[in-house]
Amino acid sequence: MKVALLGLSHPHSGILLATLAGLPEITEICLWDADDAAVARQLAMAQPKVIQITSEIDCVLSQTDLVFALVCVRHDQMASVAGAVLAAGHHLLVEKPAGLNATEIAQLAAQAKAAGRQATVLYPRRLHPCVLSARDWVAGGRIGPLLTIEGRFLATQVRFREPASWLFRRPLAGGGILLWLGCHVLDLIHHISGDEIVEVGARFAIRSGETIEVEDCAALSLRFASGTIGTFHAGYTLAFSGAGYLNRAGYDSYLGFNGRAGRVVWPDLNPRLYVEAAPTRPDQPAGREETFTLPESPAYGGSFGETFFRQFIAATRGQGTAPTDLTDALRTARVIEAAEESARTGRFIRVAT
Repeated sequence: MKVALLGLSHPHSGILLATLAGLPEITEICLWDADDAAVARQLAMAQPKVIQITSEIDCVLSQTDLVFALVCVRHDQMASVAGAVLAAGHHLLVEKPAGLNATEIAQLAAQAKAAGRQATVLYPRRLHPCVLSARDWVAGGRIGPLLTIEGRFLATQVRFREPASWLFRRPLAGGGILLWLGCHVLDLIHHISGDEIVEVGARFAIRSGETIEVEDCAALSLRFASGTIGTFHAGYTLAFSGAGYLNRAGYDSYLGFNGRAGRVVWPDLNPRLYVEAAPTRPDQPAGREETFTLPESPAYGGSFGETFFRQFIAATRGQGTAPTDLTDALRTARVIEAAEESARTGRFIRVAT
């Protein structure tokens, strides 16, 4: 299978190229970036499976045997590059958030539907075993109707993340901590609960001390279609967890789903859940821990990221369903835009549909 990676300067480009190269289904990889310097850096490297490195995107997309392209570019460039992939007749895998705003993502989703192409946003955590189990607990009614949902996602401070980067310039990034990292958790909150966020109240702040144009701290109050309420706190706050964008120690995460008959908590990014539910055996306590083994994998996201890619590849062959589509990216973008409006106006904002 021949595929393309479009974008060589994104913080995730390197790990995504390694992921593609490590998948046995993929035999040839084409690389593109509009920046000649980024192309030159790649040309200086010996890379398995890479057959083309160019700054001319048409040279990549005109290849009729190209199966899909993975778009990994600046947020303000995502919609145009992804749209070119679909217009050329190829399947699309796109880094989150998939566009600068909800309008761009909606247009891209409509284009993918009209073209009959797979168009998947890269939310690999959906296939983490903790997410799969938590979703089963909630969807199966095993902890009863949900009362509240709690989420937290903290990352290393802005000073460790290249403050001059495009990620902290509003015209280029579109948003801050919510759009870059919070989107993963907002997607999981919906995916695990099966419930739509319908109203948002939010406070944003820039507290890093760096010269940036987007929020580095956010606190959200959420109301769901079912009546469940929730909170989500995100921030670049950690002072002693190292630097870089692929730093596994640089995160503090929590997800909790509290029901009438119990609760499910994913207390961190380790492969374990804490569950409180009615015992199924006399010797079983109500509170217990579920642990999972994650095989080693060099893929983006590890072994569950590898599974995400494999499911997408199977869907391009007409086998099964892709793990996400652009409606998932659109849902999250609309929640974030409601939060932005709430932070500006001081009012609770209905999420657009």
